[in-house]
This record gives sequence, structure tokens and C-alpha cells, in this order.
Amino acid sequence: MIELRQLRKHYKMGDSIVHALDGADLDIGAGEFVSLTGASGSGKSTMMHLIGCLDRPTSGSYRLDGIAVNRMGDRQLAVVRNRKIGFVFQTFNLINRTSAVDNVAVPLIYSRKTSTKTAAMAALEKVGLTKRASHKPSELSGGERQRVAIARAIVNEPKLILADEPTGNLDSRTGEQIMAIFHQLHAAGTTIVLVTHEMDVAAQAKRIIRMRDGKIVADEILDDAKRSALQAEAHAGSQPVGSPT
Repeated sequence: MIELRQLRKHYKMGDSIVHALDGADLDIGAGEFVSLTGASGSGKSTMMHLIGCLDRPTSGSYRLDGIAVNRMGDRQLAVVRNRKIGFVFQTFNLINRTSAVDNVAVPLIYSRKTSTKTAAMAALEKVGLTKRASHKPSELSGGERQRVAIARAIVNEPKLILADEPTGNLDSRTGEQIMAIFHQLHAAGTTIVLVTHEMDVAAQAKRIIRMRDGKIVADEILDDAKRSALQAEAHAGSQPVGSPT
């Protein structure tokens, strides 16, 4: 589904050039669940923006579902984002003045579909939030707002979900509930790319890609033993100084 070849993104800052992404080669197949991780400044967010067609590469090629999207114009990219990709962000990015169901319906309106409320309610049902459909974001908890954001991401039934730190603003229990929804979406055949700096979250994917200084430095399939080791490492790293392990 995703084919990146020597993808680069460079920014000019004053007299210097920042190599935010520096020659990435990456293949992600349809139906995979992949986590993209690395320290701040590693390039993972730049990678997500390029995969999501939210930005253009400086050089290199990107094919999404067989289509060379790096050659497309702005209008064509907008159509690709609307029809093929669902986005979930750490800050939810909901419209505060409208209800949950109206927030979910936004992608349907952009794609000029009819019966938007029926489809939006069906998406809310998938995340277990139909009883809160008429509530505005300010009337919802953080976990509920993220469920609305996920419902909005899946309402057009995209083939690809991009999630940028989806549990970053949530407590651990609510984060687990949100991750359970991603597992359900993956089980139904959706391709998921999840960007996170939290290793216990990253370890829940089937494959983990690590980035550093704009480059992919590791790419491995996670079996049960590797997943358990990463989760134990994450748990140990979260222990306060002097606390028992």
C-alpha cells in the first residue's frame, strides 16, 4: 500500500538546511499494523505528514495504493486524503461548536455524500459512542473526544489510518481503551500507521520502525517475545527513581 523510495524533506532555517527526512525507503503492505517511533526530532512526524499527503517531499517518490501521489496537484491530494486516509491526532482537532455526530460527518460533507448523519452514527457505533452523539466536545471526556476523532477518521471507510500520538493526552487506562479500538480496526483489515514515542504503545503493533536523525535505523516484526521485552523495558523506564521494580 505504501511505497517510499529515497524520500527526503529538507527545510531551510537561516543559513542552514535541516534534513528532517533524509532518504527513507519503506514498504508497508495492506492490512499491516505498524508503529513509527523515535525521539523528538527523529523525523517520525515529518514521515507521517508525507505519508498522509499533508506535505510534499523535497525529493524521492511516494506511491500510495499504486498511485504516485508525489506527482499530484493540491486538489488531487485533497481527494486522496479524503477518500483513502483517516487521521487521528493527539489534540483531537474537533470543532468545538458542533456535536459529536456533526464532527464525524465532516469528511462526508467534503466528499459530497448524502445521508451523512446515518453514516456518522454508524461510525460512532463502531467506537461505542452513539449515546453521546448530540454532545459537544466540551461536554465529553478526553477518551470520548478521541473516540469521536477515530469515528471521524473511519467514516469514509479509508484503507489507511494514520494516528499521531493518539494516546498522548490520555491516562493509561483510557489509552488502553483507545488502543483496543485500533486493534479492532486492524482486525477488520484496515492498515494502521501509529506514530508514538511511548514504547509500550509502539509494542502493540505487529511491526516497529525506529527513526533517528531523519533516517530509518531499525525495522522489525514483533513476535510475542520481542513485544513482551519492549513492554517490560517501557514499564521499567516509567518507574520513579527509587521505586521498586
